[in-house]
Amino acid sequence: MAKASYAKASYNAPIPPASLTTPQFDTTTILSLTSTLALLVAAYGLSVRLLPKSATSKTRALFVWHLFDALIHLIFEGSFLYNCFFVSYGLPTSFSSTALRPASPPLLLTPPDVFWLGRTDRLYGAAYGEGVFSRLWQEYAKADRRWGGVDLTVVSLEILTVGVGAPLALWVCELLRRGEGQRKWFWMVVLATGELYGGFMTFAPEWLTGSPNLDTSNWMYLWVYLFFFNTIWVWFPLWVLYESYTAINSAMSQAEMVDLVNYLGKKDD
Repeated sequence: MAKASYAKASYNAPIPPASLTTPQFDTTTILSLTSTLALLVAAYGLSVRLLPKSATSKTRALFVWHLFDALIHLIFEGSFLYNCFFVSYGLPTSFSSTALRPASPPLLLTPPDVFWLGRTDRLYGAAYGEGVFSRLWQEYAKADRRWGGVDLTVVSLEILTVGVGAPLALWVCELLRRGEGQRKWFWMVVLATGELYGGFMTFAPEWLTGSPNLDTSNWMYLWVYLFFFNTIWVWFPLWVLYESYTAINSAMSQAEMVDLVNYLGKKDD
């Protein structure tokens, strides 16, 4: 397990208060942005390799989106869960987590007397790690400090996202590759609905409490980290729902027309 000294954890303030944060384009920032772009390029490259040449632009766009979605969930959000379960900081024996709670609320995201994994002697999360992905989440935690520690709602949603959402997105990609008919639209609806619900449950608790964990004091944290990177999972799922509704409605209309023709044919007989 990754450990840090008490002095170091306090001095570095891995999840600083909003008033103390300023946007900085350092190596971690650049790595975070370029790695996201790299996953998008990889998704497009795989679409060229895996989809038939006769695939339409819509099919390719749906494939790229769902593959990008799966890669983000598995690699980035999977690393977030790893930090929550395996990266920790051991509290000094001369302090208790209850005593520390009033002095350092940014480091403790669970309710009073509630302890992650039942451990009263350790704090978990990316804030206490030194690896590449720990630093990536430390960077994002400058905008939303919940991602530097263990917020129960966020972690619960991410377990579903990584464990269910990512495999489902890959299954949709496989159905698109096969050129499956109407079955793929059902699974797209399931996934898109889950993405929208997850986004709402991530931010609704903040909106209802005055956004205590969000830093909107500068343009990068507000418009790049919080708005751009999160509304992607709003606009694309909404588009997928629209396309699914159109396709399913068209299929039902065709089925009704076939039934009508068969009925008229039997009537003539």
